[in-house]
Amino acid sequence: MSAAEDLQSGKGRRDENFPVASLLIEPRFRGPMIAFYRFARTADDVADHPSTRPDEKLRLLEQMRVSLLGESERDAPALALRRMLAERRLPAMHALDLLEAFRRDASKARYASWDELMDYCRYSAAPVGRMVLDIHGESQTTWPASDALCAALQVINHLQDCAKDYRELDRVYLPADELAAAGLDVAALDQPAASPALRRVIVSLAERTGELLRHSRPLAGQVRNRRLRLEIAFIQRVAEDLTGRLITHDPLSQRVHHRKLELAGLAVSALGRVVREPTVRRELETPPESQPQWR
Repeated sequence: MSAAEDLQSGKGRRDENFPVASLLIEPRFRGPMIAFYRFARTADDVADHPSTRPDEKLRLLEQMRVSLLGESERDAPALALRRMLAERRLPAMHALDLLEAFRRDASKARYASWDELMDYCRYSAAPVGRMVLDIHGESQTTWPASDALCAALQVINHLQDCAKDYRELDRVYLPADELAAAGLDVAALDQPAASPALRRVIVSLAERTGELLRHSRPLAGQVRNRRLRLEIAFIQRVAEDLTGRLITHDPLSQRVHHRKLELAGLAVSALGRVVREPTVRRELETPPESQPQWR
């Protein structure tokens, strides 16, 4: 029987669209973040593998779940994450939530509405930010802003890769009701350039993503760890710039991703923002609502 690692794509954290455990992060936190990333990357590769049947994908994801919970010793990335969580006395719930998102990816290829997409982001994106904050010992009061930022990053990825996801995976994250309202079906994504109608849908979704980023803007100032604050400010600035590009650029025919020199300029901009804006100290009083307030 195959293991989840057999389906790895070879993609690593330096291939992601946004920083993962960059050098801004303190070394004592970077290792745990990388363990979490490797677990997530393995599960993502399983869910996205083009020639594996959905039932086999679900079996492998379940193998990861039981290894994470200590009911099996079969999956190496899950075992490594389990050890890290035990050492740091951290809960497994964020990793378990991620597995729910990948189970959906293995069996679900369309999303009916923005609300349905945001529910997916609740499992595919929010747990990543929450795990990073937990690793750093930050307050759970930071979760709502973090959830908004992570959902925005997820939607940005979906918009940048909308044609690739459709052609390679037959998966469409653009809400079906918005495509239908524009008189489109998913075949519109299989063109060399977006039609005016598809551009309007993408721009509308990018604008809604901008609203998520307005909710996440205070996050950097809410965290206590200075280096994590810089990392978040940089990610926020990159996301804001990419959202603007998606409003003015066609992801089917134009480059939306940043070049290294462009990222350097955004890093300087983010640093200036951290210097200018106040830090907000927040202590945990009550747990945040389980459902995000920005939907």
